Amino acid sequence: MTLILLLLTPLLWSLPVALAMSELAGAMPEEGGYVAWTRRAFGRFWAFQVGWWSWIDSFVDVAVYPALFVEYVRFWHPDMTRAERWLLVLGFIAVLTALNVLGVRPTGHSAVALAVLALLPVAALTVAGFGAVRVAPWVPLAPEGQALETLGLGLALVMWNFSGWDMPATVLGETRAPERSFRLAALFTLPVLTAFYVLPIGAALASGAVEWSAWTTGALPVVARAVGGEWLAHAVTMGAVLSTAGLFLSLLLTNSRLPYVLALDRAMPAWLGRVHPRFGTPWAAVVVSAAVYAAFAAFSFKELIVLDMWLYSLSLFIELAAFLWLRATAPDMPRPWRVPGGSTGAILVVVFPTLFMLGAIATAGLRDTIAGLVGALSGPVAWAVLSRRGRGR
Repeated sequence: MTLILLLLTPLLWSLPVALAMSELAGAMPEEGGYVAWTRRAFGRFWAFQVGWWSWIDSFVDVAVYPALFVEYVRFWHPDMTRAERWLLVLGFIAVLTALNVLGVRPTGHSAVALAVLALLPVAALTVAGFGAVRVAPWVPLAPEGQALETLGLGLALVMWNFSGWDMPATVLGETRAPERSFRLAALFTLPVLTAFYVLPIGAALASGAVEWSAWTTGALPVVARAVGGEWLAHAVTMGAVLSTAGLFLSLLLTNSRLPYVLALDRAMPAWLGRVHPRFGTPWAAVVVSAAVYAAFAAFSFKELIVLDMWLYSLSLFIELAAFLWLRATAPDMPRPWRVPGGSTGAILVVVFPTLFMLGAIATAGLRDTIAGLVGALSGPVAWAVLSRRGRGR
């Protein structure tokens, strides 16, 4: 079932979203990305909701990476105390926040380098796994007695693995040739991402080195040790640690632009729009976002992931609605690139991701559903409070 989800999700969830976002990025390559697009389609209220929901979702989403960082470091230090965990988390966040303040270029170059270094051990695991095939990786199709909520967790996890195609749009105003580079980056990344999930998971399962039921959070180094020995376990652990750093670095960059853009729109406190005099970065928004992520890093990975997809689905639904609305109401808007297939193609790239989002929401547990509803309602409340202050300035 995991392999099926890893193959279907990029086709029916990621690709449609990437295509829709690429069209809008080419038409309106503005700072804030989907916040600006929603403002053009539906006005300031819904632009604020999308920006707010995305930002509070990032409290959950970006906090996943310090939590995962610690889980992988436990491979080297299994007796880690609570105090040591927090020191590691705070050090991790402080270093990567400082790099973000330096600007888009050093952050982007660092993220690319970390990505390459993180993927090399995964490639080695894939080769080692396929070199020792002993069992069929698709047996069993699903565990006996699997509950709907368990499938919901799996769906949310794989959607999370293949999500985020709208997020780089928030820095379009700081990007060279955004009309073209956004689309090329998305269409290059998707097949690479798919291969680096499907191949190592399939190879490790086919090796039979670790029973599938023993795979838990942070278990990849243990799987690598069983497949290829001690050196591969340490290499995969290092790759995972570097991966969490690169992801945190990138997502702090893109999500910190949300309060910054909303502050410029006078929908959040003006001080969040402050720009560093030397580096030109919205340092106040970066530091505040990082501080909140540090607080949410207290939760575990499983506690964060389902809520993350619940909240992400709220804002993405509005973004896709804005895509369709602008197709209908602004047909003459210059679009250097369009989703192929005319109106039918435009509808299809919205329908499939919407079905995935509804599936993730419907199969979420009661606690995550309640938290998601509270998060959704916080948007209109924040608008009523913050926009009133903005009108008064």
